[in-house]
Amino acid sequence: LAEGPDRVARFRAAASLAHAVDARDAYTGSHSYMVGELAARVATRMELDEEQIELIRLAGSLHDLGKLAIPEEILRKPGPLNEAERLVLERHPQIGFRMLDSLGVEPVGNWVLHHHERWDGDGYPDRLAGPQIPLGARILLVADAYDAMTTDRVYRGRLTHDRAMTELERCAGTQFDPDVVAAFHAEFDEPRLRVVGAEGA
Repeated sequence: LAEGPDRVARFRAAASLAHAVDARDAYTGSHSYMVGELAARVATRMELDEEQIELIRLAGSLHDLGKLAIPEEILRKPGPLNEAERLVLERHPQIGFRMLDSLGVEPVGNWVLHHHERWDGDGYPDRLAGPQIPLGARILLVADAYDAMTTDRVYRGRLTHDRAMTELERCAGTQFDPDVVAAFHAEFDEPRLRVVGAEGA
């Protein structure tokens, strides 16, 4: 990245912490890594510059960093969360932002902060809507949702690639930026380009 090796080293040190989040939950496995890879491919498809692509890849690896501060019984609960548990879980973007802010890793921290904002303004933590949401965060949301849908969880099985794509398209314009969904579809709709591990399509 253009701002020097020290900054990259800080990013990668933080990314190593993100892998500890995955290690806490047998049902997500390499989720942070996959979100980073998916997001980078979408960013490439959207013709972002090389530095932005690498930053988005790193942000994907870091997007759930704040979950290190969330109780394990919430992360591993085999079923829906109650209201109190949901509010605790929804603190993780802000916690992650504070952890990254101390390292001086913008704009990654801002993308992590807003990766659960929805296109229609019904997300969290700040209820941003449409283009108010940073593009990096909009890309992370789609990548995060796709990987979550196509990963086995304790309370449900994975969706096929085609079913997950249908769900992304159904929620374009409400939960997701339609342009990001279109780029995701263009990147992954051909069999030769599909995500490794998205079986059963």
